[in-house]
Amino acid sequence: MDNPVTEAPAVPVSRRDGEADTPWLDAREQRFWRAHLEVGKLLDHQLSRELQAHNLAINDYEILVVLSESPDRRMRMTDLATATLQSKSRLSHQITRMETAGLVLRQECPGDRRGLYAHLTEHGWETLRKVAPDHVRSVREHFIDRLTDEQLDALYAALAPIAEHLRGLRGRG
Repeated sequence: MDNPVTEAPAVPVSRRDGEADTPWLDAREQRFWRAHLEVGKLLDHQLSRELQAHNLAINDYEILVVLSESPDRRMRMTDLATATLQSKSRLSHQITRMETAGLVLRQECPGDRRGLYAHLTEHGWETLRKVAPDHVRSVREHFIDRLTDEQLDALYAALAPIAEHLRGLRGRG
């Protein structure tokens, strides 16, 4: 069976009128793009599977980490949505589930009746401390240890400017 990541076609199957100026990916670029997408999905899937043993989703873990690194282990909900790349609505549902599990608590913002904080509870902090070693081992096993030091440096050098560019586009309509 052919591997779609390594056997990607160099040009689209068909071209419609007006697409002559489309900068199609060549075979090398498409192979890289598809490998990037596949690795992202597979890694997310594997890390999510392993967090399930702790009754956490990957989004739960990310929120616990972000809150643990915030002053007083709390953050405004709007800032948390931005930090975790979630819509305010989706984050609100996520926080509701995490509140039910005792991991976080919503608190009113003093002086702002409409503002809310998400606050990491002591149970949330202890959960993170318990789960983090397993998660770090998983990240190492499935990603970090698969690369040499030189590959890690090169991958960071390649991805950092892309991340900076995309962060700059956030908030633009």
